[in-house]
Amino acid sequence: MNKRTRIIAIALPIIVIVAIAAGIFLGMKLQSKKQLANRAVFVNGANKVGMIMNLVEKNYVDTVDAKKIIETAIPEILKQLDPHTVYIPAKDMQEVSEEMSGNFSGIGVQFSIQNDTVMVIDVISGGPSQKLGLRAGDRIVMVNDTLFAGVKITTDKVLKKLRGEKGTHVKVGIARKGFKELIAFDITRGEIPLNSVDVSYMINPNTGYIKVGRFAEKTYDEFMSGIGKLDKLGAEQLIIDLRGNPGGYLGAVIKMVNEFLDMGELVVYTEGRTQPKRTFDAEKQGTFFGKKVVVLVDEYSASASEIFAGAIQDNDRGTIIGRRTFGKGLVQEQIPFYDGSAIRLTVARYYTPSGRCIQKSYKNGLEDYYGDIKRRYAHGELEQKDSIKYSDTHKYYTRNKRVVYGGGGIMPDIFVAADTSGMSPYYSKVVMKGLIYQYAFDFSDKHRADLGELKTGKKFEEFLSKQKILTLFAEYAAKQGIATEPKGLETSGKIIETQLMAYIARNIIGEVGFYSVISKIDAALTEALKAFDTKNKLVKSN
Repeated sequence: MNKRTRIIAIALPIIVIVAIAAGIFLGMKLQSKKQLANRAVFVNGANKVGMIMNLVEKNYVDTVDAKKIIETAIPEILKQLDPHTVYIPAKDMQEVSEEMSGNFSGIGVQFSIQNDTVMVIDVISGGPSQKLGLRAGDRIVMVNDTLFAGVKITTDKVLKKLRGEKGTHVKVGIARKGFKELIAFDITRGEIPLNSVDVSYMINPNTGYIKVGRFAEKTYDEFMSGIGKLDKLGAEQLIIDLRGNPGGYLGAVIKMVNEFLDMGELVVYTEGRTQPKRTFDAEKQGTFFGKKVVVLVDEYSASASEIFAGAIQDNDRGTIIGRRTFGKGLVQEQIPFYDGSAIRLTVARYYTPSGRCIQKSYKNGLEDYYGDIKRRYAHGELEQKDSIKYSDTHKYYTRNKRVVYGGGGIMPDIFVAADTSGMSPYYSKVVMKGLIYQYAFDFSDKHRADLGELKTGKKFEEFLSKQKILTLFAEYAAKQGIATEPKGLETSGKIIETQLMAYIARNIIGEVGFYSVISKIDAALTEALKAFDTKNKLVKSN
């Protein structure tokens, strides 16, 4: 064997081995790249979040609570969409359902927490507590043999203890003035209505007033009951107060607007990227078609409130008075999950009959969106209508060709500035400490027997004027650390005195008492009454 042959013989096996190794290595590299490519396609798809959670659960250095991570992550993901697409955890679904259905199971009391004590403000008519004899003014100091006073009690803790499934029991120990010992009650929980119509009463012989606090499942029935009562009492004109109403059920507001429109008139329409245009028209001539109507709104009137105001305005069926509404015009669809949670996903936008989109801009994020009201105040919009600048692109026309403006929210026909004339440092201090409400409750409690004989707001005012309620309050506030300020009382005295009288009236005779008194300092209500008498201002429903 020559030298060359011998070298080949020695080198050949090495070459083969190297070649095989290189092939295996190359194959592995190619396979790895292929696998990575496949994985990348999967990870970049719709299941990326699921893949990440899978990797975390299988490979992360420590044990993790995957459910907790997901529950925390979902709201953060939805924040990238719009302000009203939200996730509702399973633990919150019952409360949300109760709010929208308009009832819950409990003992049937309205309460306030003062000095770490649960004070019963009112007992709901027909509820379990009323049937057993609980009274306004009672203090709930024991629940199920556990001390419930002086232990840093919160509203949430009270609700968790007193609410519960219908038919279940809760034991309460009541402290009542005139009784040395606690009074024990074993209360069987029952269904308690969550009213959405706060009050309806006659302001004067021909003007009815009704305040709607929200739109829930039973709102239409409550509304019709209230309006029907006013109609029987001779109401020729109606003030519908939607100030502070955050909205709610679309079905409720559509049925309510129907009662003021003629058959076939448009109430609202919706449209979205994947949702075709859907219109909602009045199905018949409304029961109250033809009555003069004023709708009161403010910057906290939102969603269904804006649909109501927009429909009345665009169809020229009434006059809108107040300030520009919130600007929430997104339609949500609630999609349930197997674990009891749900997502409210925005699928469309609301448009008024003239074509105005109710929704204001949210392109600058959540913080900017919810800071809008604060900016309106800073820019002077709450005090001066002319501070709002409109372009021709925001100009729309009502049925009778009146100009109205879009751009977010409903702009009223008659602007009423936020009243700051009675504000003072003294008033701010007593409000911040909640002293007006607290003193009103204490006064009501002390004079409950005398006040109970008075049945109208007027008699309350006469009685309280004789008591020099403002002077008594100033003395009370001084004992609570707020020194009397003559200048502050001069500036804010009327507001403080009226609020005291209104809260006392509410504590004794309910919402009618409160609203009949507080109306004395309600600028928008005053403007509404003036508008009824001013033909060139009021948009009549005919």
